[in-house]
Amino acid sequence: MSVYPASAEPGRATDEAAVRKAIASTVRPPKVSPLSAALTFGWRGMLKVKHVPEQLVDVTITPVMFVLMFTYIFGGAVAGSTGEYLNYILPGILVMSVLFNTVYSGVALNTDLTKGVVDRFRSLPIWPSAPLVGSLLGDSVRYVISGLVILVVGLILGFRPQAGVPGAAAALGLVVIFSFGLSWIFTTLGLVLRSPNAVMNAGFMGIFPLTFLSNVFVDPTTLPGWLEAFVNVNPISILATASRGLMQGKADLWDIGIVLAVAAGLTIVFAPLTTRLYRRG
Repeated sequence: MSVYPASAEPGRATDEAAVRKAIASTVRPPKVSPLSAALTFGWRGMLKVKHVPEQLVDVTITPVMFVLMFTYIFGGAVAGSTGEYLNYILPGILVMSVLFNTVYSGVALNTDLTKGVVDRFRSLPIWPSAPLVGSLLGDSVRYVISGLVILVVGLILGFRPQAGVPGAAAALGLVVIFSFGLSWIFTTLGLVLRSPNAVMNAGFMGIFPLTFLSNVFVDPTTLPGWLEAFVNVNPISILATASRGLMQGKADLWDIGIVLAVAAGLTIVFAPLTTRLYRRG
């Protein structure tokens, strides 16, 4: 039995027929391509920075502090002069600052997860991995900004790459590629751990020792033999060495190859793992 008055039935039926006709005659929008969806989520990351500019502190102020402190506090003691030490340490600081920012990829993902944003993304008719890939693409822009800040500060302080702008750009590109591969580890942590603080603590507990047990700050030949052996095989040391070589115009193709291979290996291992965890929820 209808709950509507008999006089309202014809009008209601006409309205329903009009709605169905409008829906049936509307052309279905094309399905969003995986690339378009990923770029959209990358742009979302940029908009988050636009609305919360404090996020740029980690990629602007912190790197500048590292360059100034290590150059002027330790430069004379380590290399005999701040100028000589600046030429050695600046590529290393470039590596360290950008790699530190990879931790925040996992922190951001975990924040979206704990706030229920990820559940909304899973319900969208898009490529399932688009939010993950897009987020890392957006983070790569942050890596570039961090690297540019380091290079500009170095130029102000007197650093001059012998290979000029092309060498510096190549070094920055290599660091960003490696960071993209490394960030997949932290996205995995972001889906496994329970809170953003836990992801941040675990991430820095891992990356801090690897960074300081490298040739970022000192020449490995000054270290004890057992420690020098570890430093020489540390991927971060190889990345720093390759970056120095590119800036000096003396790039070692073997070092560059190792860096690219490690970045590819990290992506091959952790990207599917992250995607599986993300889809499983």
